[in-house]
Amino acid sequence: MRELVERAIDRDGVVRTATRGARTVTVNLGESALAWLAARGLVDARQCEAGERLRADYERAAIAPRTTMCWDVQRVDGGGGDGADPATAQLAAKRRFDAALAAVGRGLGDILWRVVCADERLPAAERALGWPARSGRLVLGLALDRLADHYKLR
Repeated sequence: MRELVERAIDRDGVVRTATRGARTVTVNLGESALAWLAARGLVDARQCEAGERLRADYERAAIAPRTTMCWDVQRVDGGGGDGADPATAQLAAKRRFDAALAAVGRGLGDILWRVVCADERLPAAERALGWPARSGRLVLGLALDRLADHYKLR
């Protein structure tokens, strides 16, 4: 999904809403934080695939809080048509998600969840965790490598 907008960059490299006469860049608002890192070569394909698998399980498990009503089509008789019970699929995804975070480790799971699942950008995640600037990329790389090992990716 592409949602391109013009943003201004100040002297410190901080992106904000475009103002007249400022240097601007085009930003894709539909791009995830992980996809942004992968597109710039900051994470490799193996790490990106591991992160996308984790995000898929996070979404399937419906762990994130809902802010609106669920408008999904649900049958009264409980049938789904695809042969998989939605509740069982959701529980299985939650188990896979929990196992993946446990395999990564407590210290690395924080940055992994923030960037991959909550879609926070690295600077915001570093600030939220109280880490020094530019330390998140290294730690995220280690977390994604452990996650890829957990998924047995080559």
